[in-house]
Amino acid sequence: MPLILLTGATGYIGGRLLRRLETAGYEVRCLARRPESLREKVGEGTEVVEGDVLDCASLDRAMEGVAIAYYLVHSMGASGSFEDADREAARNFGEAAKAAGVQRMIYVGGLGRDEEDLSPHLRSRHEVGHVLRESGVGVIELRASVVIGSGSLSFEMIRALVERLPFMVAPKWVSVEAQPIAIDDLLAYLLQAITLPPEQNDIYEVGGADRVSYGDIMREYSRQRGLRLFMVPVPFLTPYLSSLWLGLVTPLYARVGRKLITSLIHSTVVRDHRALKIFSVQPIGVAEAVRRALLREDQEFAETRWSDAVSSVGQPRSYGGVRFGTRLVDARTIRVAAPAASCFAPIQAIGGETGWYRYNWLWRLRGFLDLLVGGPGMRRGRPHPFLLKTGDTVDFWRVEEFEPNQRLRLYAEMKLPGRAWLEFEVVPDGEETIIHQTAIFDPIGWFGRAYWYGIYPLHHLIFGGMLKAIGRAATTAR
Repeated sequence: MPLILLTGATGYIGGRLLRRLETAGYEVRCLARRPESLREKVGEGTEVVEGDVLDCASLDRAMEGVAIAYYLVHSMGASGSFEDADREAARNFGEAAKAAGVQRMIYVGGLGRDEEDLSPHLRSRHEVGHVLRESGVGVIELRASVVIGSGSLSFEMIRALVERLPFMVAPKWVSVEAQPIAIDDLLAYLLQAITLPPEQNDIYEVGGADRVSYGDIMREYSRQRGLRLFMVPVPFLTPYLSSLWLGLVTPLYARVGRKLITSLIHSTVVRDHRALKIFSVQPIGVAEAVRRALLREDQEFAETRWSDAVSSVGQPRSYGGVRFGTRLVDARTIRVAAPAASCFAPIQAIGGETGWYRYNWLWRLRGFLDLLVGGPGMRRGRPHPFLLKTGDTVDFWRVEEFEPNQRLRLYAEMKLPGRAWLEFEVVPDGEETIIHQTAIFDPIGWFGRAYWYGIYPLHHLIFGGMLKAIGRAATTAR
């Protein structure tokens, strides 16, 4: 297997490509400005070296013995002239690759016709590919439009707009045609680029199966999330004003939003279809790409330990909890002087006749209100007073995951403007045990967010009191 140098491994595309390369058995070396932030995320055989594309000496060291080099870095989020920084970085990288005898560089650029008056961002993306080719090393440049995947910049912008604005004033760029590509398809192209013969070093335009507008992507997202979306087109929102608007209603900084939006005013569709013949990739459409993005978020969410998101005293970092994708999270932790089995016993007995340890009258009130709107309320109870298994009911919850003496995750079946979970995790720590309690809510639209923030003050009473009572019950049962 050839030695592969991967830049951008801490970024969105690079981080996912790293896992694909490791799974395929490639020998990988990652270049990172802060290696300590990456070492715990790589596989056992992957090397992490310190370096910067603006530091020629560090590139010379990183390129030693490399056959294939991925160039997945850009400076769009930087202050100052990102075009100058991108140009210098690409020149350094290409010269170092040439000196080291690298056989091929693989780069992701942006769709758009060179003869058009491109935005500075797209113009810089094209220029980087040109500078890399000037080195004399073979380059495969994949030009792509919007990347759809949970966590991608474009997808997160679309998600934030739809989730927060049921009524949207839509500037011209919302109707511009694009050809979005799913992150899985882009990764497949990047992986296959390694094995193409040398005569196929070239520029390839890649996209998904559908040509759609940004408004179409928003409508598809809203459909799959069960949201209503009303868009009123207006002709007068400039890229600058739109970027300030994005800075208010989305997580994007206005600077990054402005650079991104100036690119969105250009049609980014595939006109050269050679990639479909050269690569064995059958791209999926927008609906399936959005579905996978939401599913992938569910999977990543299920694998996350929420105790990492709170401070050492177990308090949420901000009012309303921390965020993960669309989800709002209230995570709490307590240390108990008791073994794990003793700590898990009161958790396993929660609900039904045992109750919820604190403020049971509030739980009963919530159950009564749930009955009024057609939900199950508290009448279902639980099948056994202290034993549980996956699929059991616990009042208006259902057991989604159960690991004896380790983890209990409940999924809410009450009527809610979104999805909700309540999770407990028990972790032994010497002679003590740490109990992690996490309330998670995935709101649907603005009403769901209003619901969460409206009841959040009660969380301090209900969930905080419940966790302390569970700790006392564990020590009493010893």
